[in-house]
Amino acid sequence: MKTLYPEIQPYQTFFLETGSQHAVYVEQSGNSDGIPVIFLHGGPCSGTKPDHRRFFNPELYRIILFDQRGCGQSLPFGELENNTTQDLIDDMERIRNHLAIEQWLVFGGSWGGALALLYACQHKEKVMGLILRAVFLARQQDLDWFAKEGANRIYPEQWQRLIESVPGQSRGNLVQGLCDVLWGEDEVAQRRAAKEWIAWGSQVCLGNDYQPSSKGEHATEKTVKQARMELHYAKHHYFINDCTNVGGTTPRMEEVEQCREQLPTTPRMEEVEQCREQLPTTPRMEEVEQCREQLPRAPTVDALGDAGAVAEENRILDSCGALDKIPTVIIHGRHDFVCPMEAGYSLHKALPNAEYIVLPKAGHIAQGEEMINALVAATDKFARHDDNNQNQL
Repeated sequence: MKTLYPEIQPYQTFFLETGSQHAVYVEQSGNSDGIPVIFLHGGPCSGTKPDHRRFFNPELYRIILFDQRGCGQSLPFGELENNTTQDLIDDMERIRNHLAIEQWLVFGGSWGGALALLYACQHKEKVMGLILRAVFLARQQDLDWFAKEGANRIYPEQWQRLIESVPGQSRGNLVQGLCDVLWGEDEVAQRRAAKEWIAWGSQVCLGNDYQPSSKGEHATEKTVKQARMELHYAKHHYFINDCTNVGGTTPRMEEVEQCREQLPTTPRMEEVEQCREQLPTTPRMEEVEQCREQLPRAPTVDALGDAGAVAEENRILDSCGALDKIPTVIIHGRHDFVCPMEAGYSLHKALPNAEYIVLPKAGHIAQGEEMINALVAATDKFARHDDNNQNQL
């Protein structure tokens, strides 16, 4: 049975400038000449922890951790402006270039796994391998399971506390109702909703290990900012539509994407519609229209997002064909009630060459003997494989 490697301290920490108000915390530990690996934390807004270094053999790996924008030690905490999935992908490239890394292993769990896949789709030549835990595909059905109909049937008592934190008329669209409260003017209501949202996530993540806070304990300003960030991503469907140059698109779809990229502001689809109404019908536009009609998966309106937001429900899965040659390990716990097993199985079908590991007793978090054993075994196996390849050169 594999266990975590001994505790280590970083040999370098710094704040990466991003060209915006965000300064991203980055650290390196392990062997500076080892296999580069970047760790992508979940959340959004959970941040990295010292134990995250311990999934990797420090003699063999150059371990890179960073706190995503507004998370952990990155500054300013909770900042939502210029904080989208594409911004996070661009930050990863800034880190890689800053550290002069040609290729790295990408290790991510839950939201970090979705980010890993989206990064790999855009920069597959920079990815030597993927280790993905607790697969999250950022589909509407994944959010609905967690915040509408699904997990609420497993933990109905905690769910009741959550829905009671928003006005009755908002409970049919809980994500929007929570947003209305958290961005509203009633500070008491803000803190109550934030507390119950975080408690709900903890209950579903931890299951029987969850220990509720005392009833008299009040939510802090930091708790409110964390809840806002999680819901900022959720209500915008994790900004999947705004991720550009995702692999696996057809040439026709690329032309449509280029058209959308040229628009100066969001919401993009709203402006695309205005643009189309104003343009005279030319043969070229008719061809684009025909292309759009022939696309197999038409975008669906995201009922939980802003008016005019459009969600390409299976964008991650549909793009995974471009990753079939990247060595990939998919690890999923059978008792994961945040990201149910269907997501891991669906990703495995999209990536049939990936190693697919189902843990019968494990849940969502990267803790417990079974999960730790699988994750450390995956990083050890990749290091051995990389060493064998080097020896053959």
